[in-house]
Amino acid sequence: MVDGEKAPAPAPALLRLETLLALGLDQRTAENALVNSKVTANLAAVVAEAGITGCDKSVGNLLYAVATKYPNNALVHRPALINYIVSTKIKNPAQLDAALSFLTNTGPESLDIGKFEEACGVGVVVSIEEIQSTVAEVLKENMEAILEQRYHINVGGLCGQVRKRHPWGDAKATKEEIEKKLAEILGPKTEADNVKPVKKKKEKPAKVEEKKVAVATAAPPSEEELNPYTIFPQPAENNKVHTEIFFSDGNIWRAHNTKEILEKHLKATGGKVMTRFPPEPNGYLHIGHAKAMFIDFGLAKERNGHCYLRFDDTNPEAEKKEYIDHIQEIVKWMGWEPYKVTYTSDYFQDLYEHAVELIRKGLAYVDHQTAEQIKEYREKKMDSPWRDRPIEESLQLFEDMRRGLIAEGAATLRMKQDMQNDNKNMSDLIAYRIKFTPHPHAGDKWCIYPSYDYAHCMVDSLENITHSLCTLEFDIRRPSYYWLLVALGLYQPYVWEYSRLNISHTMMSKRKLNRLVTEKWVDGWDDPRLLTLAGLRRRGVSATAINSFIRGIGITRSDNSLIRVDRLEYHIREELNKTASRTMVVLHPLKVVITNLEDGKVIDLDGKKWPDAPADEASSYYKVPFSKTVYIEKTDFRVKDSKDYYGLAPGKSALLRYAFPIKCTEVIYGDNPDDIVEIRAEYDPSKTSKPKGVLHWVAEPAPGVEPLKVEIRLFEKLFLSENPAELKDWLGDINPHSKEVVKGAYAVPSLATAVLGDKFQFERLGYFAVDTDSTPENLVLNRTVTLRDSYGKAGPK
Repeated sequence: MVDGEKAPAPAPALLRLETLLALGLDQRTAENALVNSKVTANLAAVVAEAGITGCDKSVGNLLYAVATKYPNNALVHRPALINYIVSTKIKNPAQLDAALSFLTNTGPESLDIGKFEEACGVGVVVSIEEIQSTVAEVLKENMEAILEQRYHINVGGLCGQVRKRHPWGDAKATKEEIEKKLAEILGPKTEADNVKPVKKKKEKPAKVEEKKVAVATAAPPSEEELNPYTIFPQPAENNKVHTEIFFSDGNIWRAHNTKEILEKHLKATGGKVMTRFPPEPNGYLHIGHAKAMFIDFGLAKERNGHCYLRFDDTNPEAEKKEYIDHIQEIVKWMGWEPYKVTYTSDYFQDLYEHAVELIRKGLAYVDHQTAEQIKEYREKKMDSPWRDRPIEESLQLFEDMRRGLIAEGAATLRMKQDMQNDNKNMSDLIAYRIKFTPHPHAGDKWCIYPSYDYAHCMVDSLENITHSLCTLEFDIRRPSYYWLLVALGLYQPYVWEYSRLNISHTMMSKRKLNRLVTEKWVDGWDDPRLLTLAGLRRRGVSATAINSFIRGIGITRSDNSLIRVDRLEYHIREELNKTASRTMVVLHPLKVVITNLEDGKVIDLDGKKWPDAPADEASSYYKVPFSKTVYIEKTDFRVKDSKDYYGLAPGKSALLRYAFPIKCTEVIYGDNPDDIVEIRAEYDPSKTSKPKGVLHWVAEPAPGVEPLKVEIRLFEKLFLSENPAELKDWLGDINPHSKEVVKGAYAVPSLATAVLGDKFQFERLGYFAVDTDSTPENLVLNRTVTLRDSYGKAGPK
């Protein structure tokens, strides 16, 4: 290993917070960097290579990105990249991402400066005039949608169209130009422009249909709606042609199980349904995996069969025990019980022996092409120069690979499929590659590891899986899946693909989720803003609500359409409305002094935990103290009253929930007219007045004693755009207001006993759950979902 490829040296002692702040990093990023030893070491090396003690924020952020994202296989070129950044030849995240991608592919090989600069836009200047001209073109192309949707148009999508034509243009200038031109086209915002649309236009027909159902006799649910698994055949029926494999020479393989192979399989399984849930242990599971679990485990359960939890651990560099432990724990939390927990690595010996058999049959060969050459030859539909080497030569070379006698990257074992096939997944896929990396599960026994394309179908067969279920993007891999099983004469599971789950305003790519976590855009894999299952659980969502949502979507092969997150929230509300007890919390307290209540008096009132709870049971209520000092929400008071306002105002009354009507008699201001520090009011002990407005509130539990103080975390959608995955600068679409922490909220005394797992409806505010950060001294609650249902009153059908 050359010196330039060595891992960065440990951070020198002089790398302090002040050093990082001088690079323009914000306080939080700098502090997080210093507690992460790996990031600190990388930053120290980057700062040393840059040879600077300070710089502006844009340069500093790019250097930080280099420290956290730079590919290890190209460390020899890092000083060159840093020089481009410091000299502002590379000056924005888009250029840096392109540079990192180029260097990842280059590795330790010599750097072609010309190609590098072309790849990342060095020297390309996009003038403001060019941006203005392209913005005008894009707006003209989208004018019909702009005039129809007005200010509800997806500005991020328009920016993305401009970026496709000017990838190195100033993103901020582009967005400002679009917003400026939209204002010129549309004029001032109307009242309708300020109302957030409840539904997408394309969903309107469904809404009309629901209304018709409401007035007509409801059609009985289909068998598939009652039981979504009826679409799958029985194991004994698995003797039909699965897939026709077309070859470029006109030959056709018709994949199916022979009578003998099927009988042997049925004898081994007892005719039971056998499925598998096969996650790769390289990250935390998200809600898309919940759909996979619902189908894999659900089918097995419905047919009284078995489902394996199988870890697809063919890449020793990506797997972590943390992920394995998390997956096992979260599968059980979702309500599923695996038949057995297995690993692809459990079958490494079997896979190796089948590879040798494949070579002996003349259906695999050892290849020495680089990754770039393999890609080039596939695109040109050309055979590798080593494709027709003698079988005995490939056998010997494969044995040398196994014994560690060939350098990493110098050889692969490839399946001899069909290089001239239009389906690139038949272009002699790699079966084995060399990696001198110990395996987390198999140890250091192997230095050759099977690829997913080779191992997946083989282990399905070895475990006698009856139904191999996966998402639609694997549809084009079906021929290669069956090619290998047919070539080896092995049992063939029934393969069926279903639509991938895509939800609006979030990210489902595990690679991008990993970036969000490792680059500290979010607070870990269980950040409540993520739709990871750990994040949803921490937010207060139950497995029951998630599975109900998945069942409502159904098991289909329809296109991968985007599901609005509102639909998930509908199912969450449906459950919490039945399970979350009611209580009162004031987020932004405004002090109200009840002038006609005697000093020191506290009246204990009853608040109802459930709307329909039995009135004669003590467990139906919680205690609410009413005293001389009460707190209401700041937003529930206005100086200027109006007819459509039901809060408190000077001279106006409002009802305190479970208590008495109060009437504002005086307003106490601070140092300026907008600073209201206290309200004086009189309460109506006889409750003869009947104000329309009802307010939630919290009072001092005893004279001079501050109410229970709690920390509340409010979450909004993590991304501004409906489909951020379509954006090139998807990180730039992160909602800066996706998380708000309210530290000074007041709660009723009964909330003091809340523990992790407890969920509540804070009246008029939403549903909340106790967070894992809670301590006896500081109760922290997350807003799970608001009270308002934007999906539709009828709910999903």
